[in-house]
Amino acid sequence: MDKKSLRQKAKAERQKLTQEEIEDKSLVIANQLLRMNIWDKLYYHLFLTIEEQKEINTEYILQILAGKDKEIVISKCEFATLGMTHFLLTDNTKIKKNSYNVPEPVDGLEVPDVKIDVVFVPLLAYDKQGNRVGYGKGFYDNFLSKCKPETIKIGLSFFPPEEKIEDVSENDVKLDFCVTPEEVFRF
Repeated sequence: MDKKSLRQKAKAERQKLTQEEIEDKSLVIANQLLRMNIWDKLYYHLFLTIEEQKEINTEYILQILAGKDKEIVISKCEFATLGMTHFLLTDNTKIKKNSYNVPEPVDGLEVPDVKIDVVFVPLLAYDKQGNRVGYGKGFYDNFLSKCKPETIKIGLSFFPPEEKIEDVSENDVKLDFCVTPEEVFRF
């Protein structure tokens, strides 16, 4: 399937989920992450949930990171450049939704791309080769391409992988893992 078709399919599948299913599956995904060998790092980048898009509730992952005393990094989208500025999440961080309902930090202590050790990557769909489909603006591909090569890229999904995304481009950055409620896929 091509990216456009996969986006439509994934959004339709997500819309069928109840709030209770989203919460239950999000908690199982967070518990799956606890079993992974990724907790010896320091800087973890996490996306904040867009509730209107029925995304995974990342609050559970946030609690794990805080409990493990990790440095939590969140981002603000720069629509003019399709880039992202990363900030350390602290007790003083003010969060505000942008025009696309993405919760973002207003400001704070900036963290360079190269400091980030693990990135939890939002997605709509992904395939068995580790390619992903996001919302189509390229924010995460731009960001991930600037991270150090050993940065661990972990997709989070409610659903199993597609067989193959047909229109992958050379700018698309592959995932190392994708975690679902049922399984952890390694690429």
